[in-house]
Amino acid sequence: MKWSLKSNNPVRERFRFSTGGTGLTVVAVALTCATAVFAQNEDKVKAGLAAWRNSGCADCHGAFANGEKERDESPTGADLRRTRLKADELKLAIRCGRPGAGMPSFEEGASGCPGGGGDLYPAPSKLSAEQIDDVVAYLQARIVGKGKITKQECLLYYTDKPDWCDDYN
Repeated sequence: MKWSLKSNNPVRERFRFSTGGTGLTVVAVALTCATAVFAQNEDKVKAGLAAWRNSGCADCHGAFANGEKERDESPTGADLRRTRLKADELKLAIRCGRPGAGMPSFEEGASGCPGGGGDLYPAPSKLSAEQIDDVVAYLQARIVGKGKITKQECLLYYTDKPDWCDDYN
């Protein structure tokens, strides 16, 4: 049996004829857009990591969001590596805090928060809506559901202290 690229289907023939070289152009444009979206998302993830590091999130949740807090006087934050929260739920928790759980509100003047927001433990700094979105992008890309902390992840966090990551594989 011989295989042929020719088709006896007039619709398929018309499509193949009418698209000509356009098919390659469509593929090239799609790849370019996907690359741009990936780069844009990676920029958001990096900005989210910076916001995580600079806003005090690690004080309670730990550098790798595993619930191993960095400051003894801080409440113990949830292990976000094991959380089942979706993006909108993470955003709400960051914006409004979690009343009764020690999680402060990180959005300045957060409104429409259930329970009035969590301000029992003050947030070390407030975040803009964009920074909160960035933190959520970071958590989803590198933390939530990722399991064991890797050396690569440690090096991304401690860029200036690579020797701190020697214990990770």
